[in-house]
Amino acid sequence: MKTLLLWDIDGTLIASGGAGGRALIAALRLEFGVAGSLDGVELAGRTDPWIARKLLAKYELPATAKDIARFLERYLAALPAELHHPLVRPLPGVPEILVTIAGHPEVAQGLLTGNLRRGAEIKLGHHDLWRHFPFGAFSDDSEFRNDLGPHALRRACEHHHAEFPLERVFVIGDTPHDIACGKAIGARTIGVATGHYSAAELHATAATIVVADLSDTLAFLRAVGAE
Repeated sequence: MKTLLLWDIDGTLIASGGAGGRALIAALRLEFGVAGSLDGVELAGRTDPWIARKLLAKYELPATAKDIARFLERYLAALPAELHHPLVRPLPGVPEILVTIAGHPEVAQGLLTGNLRRGAEIKLGHHDLWRHFPFGAFSDDSEFRNDLGPHALRRACEHHHAEFPLERVFVIGDTPHDIACGKAIGARTIGVATGHYSAAELHATAATIVVADLSDTLAFLRAVGAE
């Protein structure tokens, strides 16, 4: 193994059609009796515990570790039903790239996401994409996105019994938070403009590479040196 790809999920691998947001609102209602909204709370590129903490604070609810855990358990219970929506889909080119990389002898791939591990499995499993990711870093590891990279690197090395030079590690995501997370570990970064941020906004982060989407499998493979 020479190259490591670390993928974000929402807005990068899949369009969730607002499923996560609807599940969060349902969790507020069912667990705390609050008919709330997500207005004023940033979701894109943030971690699930961070979002939960902000939502509880918005409605002046207790935000102890126990309260956040209750909220997130209810969120995970609500999430599967919300994925049955016409706008929930893999993003262009993603299934083809993941299958190609899975068969590449010199490229490993894992997750680097703000989702809880169970949430990541629910979302990707809905599209039969979870099977491509034998390891990853999740918000179970830390509430703070920039803390997650070292966990992903350690698990990649443990799983493959190999070391990955940072110049051959690519963090792929659709938000400035993803790019910052990659830079925090000294990795190369790929911004994909399939989420809430434009290509121009991702270029402004000084990402190593910015692409409009992942529909051109060959171009992506060339970009990461895996053609």
